Amino acid sequence: MMTEEWKNVGIKSKRVPDWLNSPTLWSAKPISIIDDDEEQEMEENVCAIVEDESPTCTSASANNPDDGGIQSENEKIGEVTTQGEASNKKSKSHKHVGQSSNSDLPYVYHRSYLRDLLSDTKVERFTEELSKKVIDLTELQLLANQGIPDYRGLRAIVWKLLLCYLPKNRDAWERELAKKRSKYAVLKQELLVNPSELTRKLETSRQIKQLDSNDEKGLLRRHEISHGDHPLSLVETSVWNQFFQDTEIADQIERDIKRTHPDMPFFSGNSVSSLENQDAMKRILLIFAKMNRSIQYVQGMNEVLAPLYYVFKTDPDEGNAVHAEADAFSCFVELLSNFLDHFSQKLDNTAVGIRSTMVRMTELLKIHDEELWRHLDATTKVNPQFYAFRWITLLFTQEFRLPDCLRIWDSLLSNPYGPMDILLRICCAMLMCVRSRLLAGDFTSNLKLLQHYPLIDINHLLRVADELKTKS
Repeated sequence: MMTEEWKNVGIKSKRVPDWLNSPTLWSAKPISIIDDDEEQEMEENVCAIVEDESPTCTSASANNPDDGGIQSENEKIGEVTTQGEASNKKSKSHKHVGQSSNSDLPYVYHRSYLRDLLSDTKVERFTEELSKKVIDLTELQLLANQGIPDYRGLRAIVWKLLLCYLPKNRDAWERELAKKRSKYAVLKQELLVNPSELTRKLETSRQIKQLDSNDEKGLLRRHEISHGDHPLSLVETSVWNQFFQDTEIADQIERDIKRTHPDMPFFSGNSVSSLENQDAMKRILLIFAKMNRSIQYVQGMNEVLAPLYYVFKTDPDEGNAVHAEADAFSCFVELLSNFLDHFSQKLDNTAVGIRSTMVRMTELLKIHDEELWRHLDATTKVNPQFYAFRWITLLFTQEFRLPDCLRIWDSLLSNPYGPMDILLRICCAMLMCVRSRLLAGDFTSNLKLLQHYPLIDINHLLRVADELKTKS
């Protein structure tokens, strides 16, 4: 039964998606997470599954121009391709006895089929965990670290749990969502009000108090003129003075919002939905700036907000999607609390500032690849500030396409030691994955490479980052 408070907030009572409550969804026994050896075995089984569709199952040959794009894609990546991946480029055939070796079915077909099977397995594991009355965050972190499937708003729910926006107890979800969304509505009402309206309300309140006082004493008083709150006031506490300062911030936010993912209609363009998304992101950033006067708004925060708002707004559950603005605001504040010092210029040279973080990154690189570190630091003298500053402050949002960025954030948000731990390891992994090209390059070529990072298999990049943890 919905409470009266819940009705007033205007949120539907059914917060958990239908797919989580489906009785048939839980009837199958969950499959365990599949490691690389099991994946290879499953891959071989796929050949048998599709035997009726093709006389044989072979890999894409490097000499075959119609290889599904696997070979050419790795060649585009260049030095990013690892030795393990290079070995897979060689013909890796699976032949059935008595079948012809000339196959028209490319290996990419079976890889795609295998990915679908693995994706279904992941969905089962996530839905099993999210169906519990009390969510095990440790288990959820382990699952999310391997990537969250793009399935019926699954990522939106998991991210909210990982960012502590949703409580572990599912029974409290509706109540907590209603309370937090209501608080955001109050913030919008209080912080986005026009000074004229606010001054009018204050004046009306003073007049009412004055009339009550006159009625009690029987005296008439002259109207009191406020010397602080008027459009030309320079008093710091003046709402008008603060309004004009905030207008400058709002203009900067608007310019940055228009540059956010210009290739995606969701963020850019003049359609009704695009403009609504832009306005929602403007309000989030402006409210954040007003609530954090010491930091306010720093260019690039729009890029950090974009993945959160996109994931929540595209949630198939309309009851959640309609509140994407409120949800994204709270999660943005929580996420940024881990990196807020990076946006403060006053702290740049302190132990918690961005320079200190970049030093930690280079020290980590020195531990794992001293030759590469020496080449960048001493030979070519490529200062991390030229490339890593953007990687760290914007959380890789400008280095990779949005889908790849979402995959990185799955691991970033699910790291049990905090996002900073894996953030530095990913930075090192990005350098090590282009190691050969960096060692062969000079200052100009290396700087260009790192400022325009090449295409890469994101899952491979994250595996390299995980290996750095085990070797530390």
